[in-house]
Amino acid sequence: MSVKSFAAKIFANVVHKKTQRWAQNPIETQHKVFQNLITSANDTQFGRDHNFAEIKSYEDFAKKVPIRDYEELRPYVDRVVKGEEDILWKGKPIYFAKTSGTTSGAKYIPLTKESMPHHIEAARNAILGYIHETGKTAFVDGKMIFLQGSPILEEKNGIKLGRLSGIVAHFVPKYLQKNRMPSWETNCIEDWETKVDAIVEETFNENMTVISGIPSWVQMYFEKLEEKGGKAVGTIFKNFNLFIYGGVNYEPYRAKFENLIGRKVDSIELFPASEGFFAYQDSQKDKGMLLLLNSGIFYEFVKSEEFFSENPRRYTIGEVELNVNYVLIISTNAGLWAYNIGDTVQFTSLKPYRVIVSGRIKHYISAFGEHVIGKEVEHALKEAMENTNIRVNEFTVAPQIAPASGLPYHEWFIEFENEPENLEEFALKIDNAMRKQNTYYDDLIVGKVLRPLVISKVQKNGFQEYMKSIGKLGGQNKIPRLSNDRNIADKLK
Repeated sequence: MSVKSFAAKIFANVVHKKTQRWAQNPIETQHKVFQNLITSANDTQFGRDHNFAEIKSYEDFAKKVPIRDYEELRPYVDRVVKGEEDILWKGKPIYFAKTSGTTSGAKYIPLTKESMPHHIEAARNAILGYIHETGKTAFVDGKMIFLQGSPILEEKNGIKLGRLSGIVAHFVPKYLQKNRMPSWETNCIEDWETKVDAIVEETFNENMTVISGIPSWVQMYFEKLEEKGGKAVGTIFKNFNLFIYGGVNYEPYRAKFENLIGRKVDSIELFPASEGFFAYQDSQKDKGMLLLLNSGIFYEFVKSEEFFSENPRRYTIGEVELNVNYVLIISTNAGLWAYNIGDTVQFTSLKPYRVIVSGRIKHYISAFGEHVIGKEVEHALKEAMENTNIRVNEFTVAPQIAPASGLPYHEWFIEFENEPENLEEFALKIDNAMRKQNTYYDDLIVGKVLRPLVISKVQKNGFQEYMKSIGKLGGQNKIPRLSNDRNIADKLK
C-alpha cells in the first residue's frame, strides 16, 4: 500500500465519524443550520424585507417567506449582480455560477465564502465514504479525470462568474493536482467535440483509475476511446474501477457503459447543483444518496401533487415519508430563501435520510392528468431491457395529443445502440411497466383515452446533434427525460 493510499484510509475514517455525528442527529442538525441562516442574514435587505428579526421558529419563517423560483427571486439577484452588498446574504458573493434560464436568458446563482467550501467537501467526502465502506484505495495512485466545463471565468461588477464545474476546477486540492486530468489547457477548450478529442489523445496512454462526469457525455468519451484503440475502455484502462456521476440517472446507461468498458465497475452517484451540493451516495449496498443536512442548507419539502395548489403544505426533515414524491425547497448560506430548484426527490431511507432524484417538477407529462415523472419512465425502460441485449444511448418522452389517426399516445424517442428484434413488443413491455407504476396512466389506457405508447427511433448521434443545434452540447447540459409539450419532439422528428 502506498503512502497516499494509507493516508486516504485514515482520512476516510475521520470523515466517516464526523458524518455519523450529524447524520444520527438530523433534526437537531437542521435546526442549528436554520438558526444560523436566519441570524446571519438578519441585516440583509432580504432579511429586513421579510422581518427576520421577528422569526423565532420555522413556523414563523414559513409564514413570512414564500416559496420562490429564480424568476421570482430575480429582483434581489439583479441587485447582487449589479454589485450591491448585503442583499440576499451578508457582503458580496465570491462567484456567480452562470446557468441557462428557462424564460429569460442566463441565471446567476451566487456562491459565497460560506457556501463554496461545501461544494468541495461534499465531492471529497463522497470518495472518502466509498474508501471507508469498501477499503479500496488503489485508485488514488492513478490518474483521475473530471469531464467538466471550461475553468475560464468572466467578471461582472468585480465578481467572477462561470459554470459551476469550471469554478470548482479552481479548488482542486494540491494532493490531487498531479493525478488530475485533463490538463488545464485542454480543460479550457470551449467546443465540446474538440475538447473530447483532445482528452482522448491526452489520456489514452495514462493509468486512468477514476472517471467522472454526466453519463451522456462520458459515453461520448468512451466511444471515441474505443474507436481509437479498437478495444474496450476497460482494456485500455486496466485499472479503471470507479465511475463518479451526477445530473441524470445512470440506470438507462448502465448496460451500454458495461459494454463499452467490457466489465462492471463501481460507481458513486452525486447530487450537485449550482444552488448547492445536496447529497451523495454513501453506500454501495443501500439505495439512495445521503442528504447533506450539515452543509449550510435548510431543506423543506412539498408533495408534488400539491405543489401547484394555492397554499401547499411545507414539510421539514422530521415530517417526510418514504416513497413520496417531493419538490425540493432550499434556504442556503449563499442567500437563496425558500427556493425551488425544480428537482423532485423521494426518500429511500429515514435512518439515515437518503434520497433519489425522481425528476423535475417542470419535466413531467400530464397532458391527460397522468402525472408521469422521470423516475417512472427510467424504471420502465430499465425493466423492459432486463435480460435482453437491447442497449439505449439516449431517450426522451413527449405526448402526442393530436395524431393523424387513432387515440393520443405517449411518444418515446429512443436512440438505440442495439435495437430490439420486435419494436412493438418492446414498446408493449415498456407500456406494461408504466401501467404497473402509474395508476393514472393505466386508467387512461383502460378507459381508451390513450392508446399504448409508440416508439420513434432516433438516428445515431441524433440527440447529440439536437443538443449541438441549441448550443448545449457537453458540460453539465442534459436532455430532459420528459416534456409536457412537443418542442423537443418536433425537432427530433
